[in-house]
Amino acid sequence: MFDTLYKKLQDKNETYITLETTPPHEPLFSPVIDRIAELELHTIVDGFTTTDSPLAKMKYNSLFAAKLLQDRFAKPAIATMSMRDRNKIALQSDLLGANEAGIQAILALTGDPASISDQPKTKGVVEGDSSLLLDIIECFNSGIDYAGKPFKTTPQEILSFAVINSHAKNPKTLQKKMQKKIKHGAKGIITQPVYDLEGAKLLIELLESANKECCNERKKAELILGIFPITKLRTAQFLASHVPGINVPKCWIEELRSASKDGIEKEYEVGFELSKNLFEKIKTLHPKIHIMTANNFSLAKELLR
Repeated sequence: MFDTLYKKLQDKNETYITLETTPPHEPLFSPVIDRIAELELHTIVDGFTTTDSPLAKMKYNSLFAAKLLQDRFAKPAIATMSMRDRNKIALQSDLLGANEAGIQAILALTGDPASISDQPKTKGVVEGDSSLLLDIIECFNSGIDYAGKPFKTTPQEILSFAVINSHAKNPKTLQKKMQKKIKHGAKGIITQPVYDLEGAKLLIELLESANKECCNERKKAELILGIFPITKLRTAQFLASHVPGINVPKCWIEELRSASKDGIEKEYEVGFELSKNLFEKIKTLHPKIHIMTANNFSLAKELLR
């Protein structure tokens, strides 16, 4: 299952598309899975990701969600793990349990700060940034724990992923961050949402340079471009003003502003057309894409149609 996913990611001629799922603030993840099945999205994507309490808001566990997705659809799920909530003991314990359950792809995140949590007096753990988790995964893939103690049974190989901003005033800073993640073992680097073709081309060039700088065929990563469709003016304005590392072109905001004057339907129509056109162009340029729709799976289906 994961070998097939990784081979598609590595093959420049193959289309690779993953769909983000966000587990809810509920004891059930099955309604999310049922909605994916109802729309038959599992038939047109190569795999899924599960988020790990984004914005430090308490949600259903990402590892259990990934297991349920895999069991239902027989397609790989990449489970996010946040450094915010676990020390080295908990990280390794969760990885061991997930490994036997067949969760063999992990997206390593430092995590949003606990200070913005919806849970009272929450404290972050954060023994290190996401590089620590990538290092732990490298140890597991070598048959040892982070302390160097060998396992009697070698864990199934874990495929590690990391994230990167899609925009920076100085592109070299993005390249350096890419190099760091590659050196710590990331096999796939998923970008924040991309909103212009030139930005996508730059990210591809930066990743190629980062791989060359690492000078190690084993230490090489593939780039996955993030797509988050915008269908509302307020979403575009929020991303442009409040989310670092994302660049929403001014022309998008202006077109959405103009469309919003003609009503919600026109606003959606214009936003979707902008997003769909970008998606098709990026798919032609670099068909390795991660779709994020905040569980608006109807929008994801429309985009992929």
